[in-house]
Amino acid sequence: MIDKQARLDLGRRKRLGMVEAIWGEHKTTEQIFEILKKLQLAKELALVTRVGPAKAKKLKGCLENTEFHSLARCLTLGSPIELQPSLGKVIVLSGGTSDLHVAAEAELALRWHGIQTEFLLDVGVAGLHRLLDKLENLKSAKVLIACAGMEGALPTVLSGLVPQPVIGVPVAVGYGVSLGGKTALEGMLSSCAPGLVVVNIDNGYGAAMAALRILRG
Repeated sequence: MIDKQARLDLGRRKRLGMVEAIWGEHKTTEQIFEILKKLQLAKELALVTRVGPAKAKKLKGCLENTEFHSLARCLTLGSPIELQPSLGKVIVLSGGTSDLHVAAEAELALRWHGIQTEFLLDVGVAGLHRLLDKLENLKSAKVLIACAGMEGALPTVLSGLVPQPVIGVPVAVGYGVSLGGKTALEGMLSSCAPGLVVVNIDNGYGAAMAALRILRG
């Protein structure tokens, strides 16, 4: 007989400083509810990623202290960790508005861990002047997260212009040969910019946790 009960990592926040994250896209509303209820009873926080409006509405209707963040496609349980300005700021950049959901996921995940964040939108390399105009502002960040689809060039260009750690997030945006973000991923992995860190396609949450580890390292 298969044990269908989720085995939760209730010590993750104490051990790693990370709030429990739940992948919501392929879980039913009932499965997510049971997980969140257990975390709530344990007085833990939670971040559920890839949640649509219909699923979020059902969960909010039966769980207190939850909030749906539609732009990030995430549901949160509890209140975010208190802001920790001493750790520094992370700036999340997007090549275009089509990358916004992924960038918003990264920004929310960081803010939920008490990290100061800032959005910098529509600075893709198709209009390079838009990025160059913001270089002075980028100096205020400890880490940069760059989300880009199509050919995924933004993180490479950024890494050649600034000294901070840059985390590239390939986004599943683009015509045919873009292959759902695979071209952007392979372009970032093939980057000639030394030290560029790359996470998986659309993995805004993973980029945020990489940034968190850098800040706390």
